[in-house]
Amino acid sequence: MGAAIHRTLLGAAALERLPRVADTDPAVLVTDYRAADPELLARAEILFTHWGCPVLDEEALRRLPALKAVVHAAGSVKHHITPAVWERGITVSSAAQANAQPVAEFTLAAILFANKRVLESARRYRREQGAYELLPYFAGHGNYRRTVGIVGASRIGRRVIELLRPFDLDVLLYDPYVDPAEAAALGVSPLPLAELVSRSHVVSIHAPQLPETRRMFDAELLGRLADGATLVNTARGSLVDTDALVAELRTGRIHAVIDVTDPEEPPAGSPLYTLPNVLLTPHIAGSLGNELTRMAHWAIDEVEHYAQGRPFAHGVGPDELLRSA
Repeated sequence: MGAAIHRTLLGAAALERLPRVADTDPAVLVTDYRAADPELLARAEILFTHWGCPVLDEEALRRLPALKAVVHAAGSVKHHITPAVWERGITVSSAAQANAQPVAEFTLAAILFANKRVLESARRYRREQGAYELLPYFAGHGNYRRTVGIVGASRIGRRVIELLRPFDLDVLLYDPYVDPAEAAALGVSPLPLAELVSRSHVVSIHAPQLPETRRMFDAELLGRLADGATLVNTARGSLVDTDALVAELRTGRIHAVIDVTDPEEPPAGSPLYTLPNVLLTPHIAGSLGNELTRMAHWAIDEVEHYAQGRPFAHGVGPDELLRSA
């Protein structure tokens, strides 16, 4: 993993627990297989990885002849797992489900705040510095019987659906891999994407970053958002055509909560920083701060499963990566 995450990932409890389930030294960090102790690599049976892990290609695997498993204490493994890993029969686990929790919590807050027009009201209150007529201002807003469209029944999308259940909201779903029976079990109404976008007061994106999902929210689809609707993106910036989104936002017709952008950091002077109908955050929906500890313990659980000869509880296979983040 990267040096910065190494210093923050393993809290005191994790530092104490990991050596109890594996022969390891949590202080040892590998950021480059070529520069690492070759004897250490030769003995390694499990890699405990996180953000910034160097790529596990054929050259790296030659230095890891005893490697049997990779336990990733974060979400996606696409950044470091290559076909060579699967060809060697190495098993892989991910704490993606643990990372889904804070993203889903962030999304829930974004949906409820969007329907309540919290940010818009706060800006107006700050500007006027006094009372204003609330009933006329909030006419048509609120969280009673609002329609929320979820795009993608991913781990995060499914968790968002679960968190929305206690509220008086109507939840729609677009996911080409979910059939009507599964949608019914989830308690959502399946719809084609264009219809979902047209009918929703809030649209929340939880689809994976794949070639076929690149800029799926283009000018035509964004134009289908109803006046006053809010687009929430905590997935990947590439799923939305940024120029088309900015054009729609400039009209003031829609709102957006954007935690991810394309490029990852909007250039200086981007309207996304200043438009009053945008909440722009720097990719903070996922695990940060003490939430990293949750992922560390999920990963240590998997190391313990391996040590006990049990299969991973959260294993990842090559087929799953074809339609996951």
